[in-house]
Amino acid sequence: MKQHPEKDIIEGCQRNERYWQEVLYRRYFPTMMRMVMRYANDQDTGMLIVNTGMLKVYQKINTYAFKGSFEGWMRRLVFHSVSDYYRKEKKHLHFMVFEERDQATPIDALNNLYEEDILALVKELPPSSANVFRLYAIEGYSHVEIAKMLGISDGTSKWHLSNARKKLQELLKERMRYGG
Repeated sequence: MKQHPEKDIIEGCQRNERYWQEVLYRRYFPTMMRMVMRYANDQDTGMLIVNTGMLKVYQKINTYAFKGSFEGWMRRLVFHSVSDYYRKEKKHLHFMVFEERDQATPIDALNNLYEEDILALVKELPPSSANVFRLYAIEGYSHVEIAKMLGISDGTSKWHLSNARKKLQELLKERMRYGG
């Protein structure tokens, strides 16, 4: 498929032209699917979430003001589809479990968290660690991409992510202990 300038694609979608919607979908689907599969249990669920997210992108594309990264703007909308899906499917709300190698946190605590709760905890992190956590865990960027964006090494990005996870676990335990 021909490579079109991003501006042409966005403007075509803003005019609600099917051709440009397909070009947008084909260009960004792989990236959005990789991000969603960090949270989805299977391909079918991932496809459902990505397609719902892409529909949101088409519906809200007129609000994109050509400021900042278009891909970042799309990632936020698609990520909201992830949280919306799991909010509807409350039995799956543990989608933000950090990683198997991290120390276990009782699952009840995670089942009672919503995206807003997690984002509130992220605001309590040191700014650099919070920024890396958002870019990696929420927006789906790789450590190499984060390193380029922030002007740090990918090792430093990994350290900030590890630091954020450790501090988030501490905050979760604290909230559980004090009923916060």
